[in-house]
Amino acid sequence: MKMILFRKFRVLILMVFLIACSMHIMIDLLPKLERRSNSACSCPHRPSEEPQNWGKHRPRSGPDSVWPNKHTLRILQDFSNEPSSNLSSHSLEKITAAGEKTETLKRLEHFAQNSEGKKQFIGDANTSKNVPVKGSRLAALYEHPLYRRPLPPLTDEDTLFNVNTDIRFDPKAAENPEWHAQGKDGEYTQNGELTADAYPNWLRFHIGINRYELYSRHNPVIDAMLKDLVTQKITSVAMKSGGTQLKLIMTFQNYGQALFKPMKQTREQETPPDFFYFSDFERHNAEIAAYHLDRILDFRRVPPVAGRLVNMTKEIRDVTRDKKLWRTFFISPANNVCFYGECSYYCSTEHALCGKPDQIEGSLAAFLPDLALAKRKTWRNPWRRSYHKRKKAEWEVDPDYCEEVKQTPPYDSGTRLLDIMDMTIFDFLMGNMDRHHYETFEKFGNETFIIHLDNGRGFGKHSHDEVSILVPLSQCCRVKKSTHLRLQLLAKEELKLSTLMEESLQQDRLAPILIRPHLEAMDRRLRLVLQVISGCVEKDGYSSVVEDDLSEGPRTAAVVAPGSAAAAGAAAAAAAGAAGVAPPPPGPPATHRR
Repeated sequence: MKMILFRKFRVLILMVFLIACSMHIMIDLLPKLERRSNSACSCPHRPSEEPQNWGKHRPRSGPDSVWPNKHTLRILQDFSNEPSSNLSSHSLEKITAAGEKTETLKRLEHFAQNSEGKKQFIGDANTSKNVPVKGSRLAALYEHPLYRRPLPPLTDEDTLFNVNTDIRFDPKAAENPEWHAQGKDGEYTQNGELTADAYPNWLRFHIGINRYELYSRHNPVIDAMLKDLVTQKITSVAMKSGGTQLKLIMTFQNYGQALFKPMKQTREQETPPDFFYFSDFERHNAEIAAYHLDRILDFRRVPPVAGRLVNMTKEIRDVTRDKKLWRTFFISPANNVCFYGECSYYCSTEHALCGKPDQIEGSLAAFLPDLALAKRKTWRNPWRRSYHKRKKAEWEVDPDYCEEVKQTPPYDSGTRLLDIMDMTIFDFLMGNMDRHHYETFEKFGNETFIIHLDNGRGFGKHSHDEVSILVPLSQCCRVKKSTHLRLQLLAKEELKLSTLMEESLQQDRLAPILIRPHLEAMDRRLRLVLQVISGCVEKDGYSSVVEDDLSEGPRTAAVVAPGSAAAAGAAAAAAAGAAGVAPPPPGPPATHRR
């Protein structure tokens, strides 16, 4: 009797095991089976004619009736912004015990409290006499001499790619005989080997990258590319690995790619005061606004970003090959389509991204060239925060921290330290405290610009100015003359940064991007930046603080032999006159500049 029971028990265990294996296999095959199903939806609610029963409606036709083939033409593209430290970056940050505020931070807070009633920049007394600009203020700004400075002659060493040797696109190279050139009707017609003018806009953007800029000021390809980000058909979607919050990699019909950050907060929501900077949400509208601000400041170091309204069912769920992403889709109690994906934070049903009913806003940032073709170097920001609830970074407790930075490569020569000051001003205007790393193109060495990636934690608080972001500027007291003059220009009433930003952001499909308090906060912060620079000039002298990058000669020389005082004064006056501001006061000549 016992043997019979034992045998029955073994048979039962075997049956359970076989059933579990069968269910596991069916779950793995379910997405593929569902893509071949053409059953109609029987649910009463049909968001954008998409079903609630995911297993019964995934219509595909023609060659798309199976899982999409891997695109092999995705060379020249990547969006590398991982917070990994580069061993050769000579990081200077040291975690120390929390201490009292430094004199630098106290002085910045004093500036912030008294910034409204004081003269903010050179030539401010003449503001009331300015004549209002007729027509587009943005067009008037871009016609200003400061925004029309030519680049030095470019050699092969100054361009990221050589079109004749590095980049040749033809159907055979893509392992896809159906590669086509874009026709006038938006479709693609076979064209054999392509010329550079026939390349898709994302590739033409990559070809235009050089030592001094991501894109030129008046390049029509950029506007065309922004349009592509909004209108191109999305052919596949996958989750981006790494990072604390969900981001999606979207591939388009023309084989371009972009990083999609979905909407997590409304325009009116501010970062809660009890949130640490490293646990804040990433905002899609901050990415869009950061691109426009970077362009208005004439840095042109942020890849093109555009807002897009995405259909979550047709343009994400139905085209994704990522099974982990697909499994997180569900219908909410309000009959909205939702998903949450996988990431370190905020990827759960409690933080799901829901459409209305299946439409969701998001930012699309164009990919940079692939690392296999254009390597980038990741550098730890010398003024990186501790990312700790109690500890402080060295720069927060050492007022002479910049002197140590100035003696450390690559900040001891070239324009790298001045580029850090540009990035500091850029971040302060946005209120972005999350600048832990930055990147440069390896081909150009240390004599090139900084790429301003990952700006999603900007524009979180319009009611608070985080003056600690300006510590690098107040500690080092260095700034480019071109940056200083542009800041003064943008503070003038007839142009005004907030008005220019509002006009520029109106061009985006998701406008309005920023609410009025955020625009006004930028004007307030701009005045504070100019006040900090003015304080540095009063303390150290104009020639020691403002680095002349406008005079003829190599644009990458930051360690400069002292010149004649007369020549320096004439150059400063000429540049100030071109900017429409009063010439700077004379200061003692610098004996050595870092």
